[in-house]
Amino acid sequence: MASRPPPPSTGWSAGIGAYVKAAFLYRWNLLLFAGAAGLAALSGQADALLPIVGGLEIAYLTSLVALPRFRIAIDAREAARGRAAAATGDPAAQQSLERIIEALPAASLQRFSTLRQRCFEMREIASGVRGQTSGAGDAADSIRTPALDRLLFLFLKLLMSQDGLNRFLRSTSEQQLVKRRDDVTARLAAAQTTNDERVVRSLQDSVADAELRLDNYRKSMKDAEFVTIELDRIETKIQALTEMAVSRQDPDALSNQVTAAAESMHQTENAVNQLQHLTGLADQIADPPAILEADLGRVMLRGR
Repeated sequence: MASRPPPPSTGWSAGIGAYVKAAFLYRWNLLLFAGAAGLAALSGQADALLPIVGGLEIAYLTSLVALPRFRIAIDAREAARGRAAAATGDPAAQQSLERIIEALPAASLQRFSTLRQRCFEMREIASGVRGQTSGAGDAADSIRTPALDRLLFLFLKLLMSQDGLNRFLRSTSEQQLVKRRDDVTARLAAAQTTNDERVVRSLQDSVADAELRLDNYRKSMKDAEFVTIELDRIETKIQALTEMAVSRQDPDALSNQVTAAAESMHQTENAVNQLQHLTGLADQIADPPAILEADLGRVMLRGR
């Protein structure tokens, strides 16, 4: 198994060695193979029977490894193990992610925790309720894709942006800023009837600053509205994608849909990047961490 997570491309493969190992170590195969080999050895005709047992085992391994669905399942499993190793093997990434989550207000943390838990619940349903269906495990593994981590990380950044915008908007009000601008404008009009150019220039600069503050406040109001709408949209999208794991038979199609949804978020990501002065994320985590596989038990307790 690789020591780091594989790239999220659809062409990544765990390798023939991983496929053969998984097929051989399947518990029913081990039981039957050991039993057949043991009986052949005790039969007194081991020289004749053991090659037959070996040939049957090779035929079984070859036929199972040739199945595309089996290879997809092993690819997903190995990818999940790689992401888990990355999440637990990089203390800096783990600590940075914890700091981001700890900075969230309680209501935002609860919302993020609920959405993340929803992903786990859908994965368990896909693995358990449909466990007897071929490919159900593959569908469950599709809820571990890096693309879904990217969506969750974007949701987390939007929560942080929302908190920063709300704190800024609470620090003043549009009415206060309008009153400040009007007062300074009135003082400027009165000063212009005098011959004191210094006062006029000073008040003109104050009017420009008051207008700038008002424009910035109104822009922040629009940003806050956009962030609220995007949070609802991405939350619904993540819920829909994870719920599809329960009913979808084709795990590859599900994984492609998750990836396509993540790729469609460029506009939102650009908007969030423009709000980094409110979140400080630029100095913490550049790439989406393995949020689903990360150990966040301690920090998540605060949101419950």
